This record gives sequence, C-alpha cells and structure tokens, in this order.
Amino acid sequence: MNADKRYQIFSRLQAENPNPETELEYNSPFELLIAVLLSAQATDVSVNKATRKLFPVANTPEAMLALGVDGVKEHIKTIGLFNTKAENVIKTCRMLIELHGSEVPQDRAALEKLPGVGRKTANVVLNTAFGQPTMAVDTHIFRVSNRTGIAPGKTVLDVEKKLLRHVPKPFLVDAHHWLILHGRYVCTARKPKCGSCLIEDLCDYKEKTEF
Repeated sequence: MNADKRYQIFSRLQAENPNPETELEYNSPFELLIAVLLSAQATDVSVNKATRKLFPVANTPEAMLALGVDGVKEHIKTIGLFNTKAENVIKTCRMLIELHGSEVPQDRAALEKLPGVGRKTANVVLNTAFGQPTMAVDTHIFRVSNRTGIAPGKTVLDVEKKLLRHVPKPFLVDAHHWLILHGRYVCTARKPKCGSCLIEDLCDYKEKTEF
C-alpha cells in the first residue's frame, strides 16, 4: 500500500459520503461522551434506544447526577453491562462538575481520567465533538486497516499510530467515520462485500469475494 493508493481510497470514500457522522445520536459534547461511554460492547442502535429516553430527562452533568445510579440504571438497563456503566456515568458527571465546570474537557489526558473513558472513547469525543484529527480504532477500523493494507498492525495502538501517520491530511478528521462505516456495512467481518466495494481495486486483500 503506497501513498497514492491511500489518497485514492479516501478520495473515493469522501466522494461517496462527503460529511460522515457517527451513528450515535447526540446534541452536545456531554451527550456524546455519555453515549460513547454506554456504547462499549453494545451496538449504536441499542444505545440510541436508551438515550432517546435518558437525554430528555438528563442532558447535563447536574441533571444526570440528580438521577443517581439507580435512576440511570432504569434508563439504560437494556444495554449490556448497565450496572457498571451507570456507576461510571454518575462518577464521570461528578468529576465534570467538580473539575471541569460541567464542561467536557478537550484534551485526552483529562478525558481518560474520567471513569469508564479509555483511549478509544476519548478519541471519539475529541474527533466527533471537537473536530480533532484523532483515530478511535474499534474492531471495524482494526479489521479494515489490516485487511485493506491501509495501516496494518498487530495491536489497536499500532493501527492508530499508522493511520495518523499514513492517512493524507485532507482526510484525517473524517477518516475515522469512513473506516467505521466501511467496516460495518461493506468490509464486514465474516464475508466482506468485495464485489460491491468502491475501493476493491485499491485493496490488498487477497481473498476477495464476488458480492
């Protein structure tokens, strides 16, 4: 995989979807932070179902804190690991109020100190809420990066670093979304849809499928 191929790949992804967005529903950096925190080992669809009921009731750290752990649990009990997630949401809200003036911090170190917020979650918030050129490598991005040859790596951090180094700068802010969507709907885990893939001719994957 060379620089020219990578440029062509992201040019095509951009042409097909000029303004890619997360499939999580949110109206503020705080709502996005909570949604991403809830999305660990859960689908965006299941998180959206829960937050459609949760956010109208509590869309600020203060309102969420007022709900308490049990109140949050009641709204998110359809999501996996809801007990732990509810506790992390409340602890996070308390820290946002006490340490950050109820605002979501815009730097990685501060975000990663929040309960339930790891590197991937921090990268999603920095990229999606604040437009920073970060790369939140989930299973989809890890698979697509390795399978296509865009940024092969043995660990999530390897892939993240290679993507930041190799994705052409004009595409860096949106690359995270394009790669997730491509992995979710085209370059799927069990059987990639190579025959209907717009970057098939640029991809290094050897075992291409017809459909």
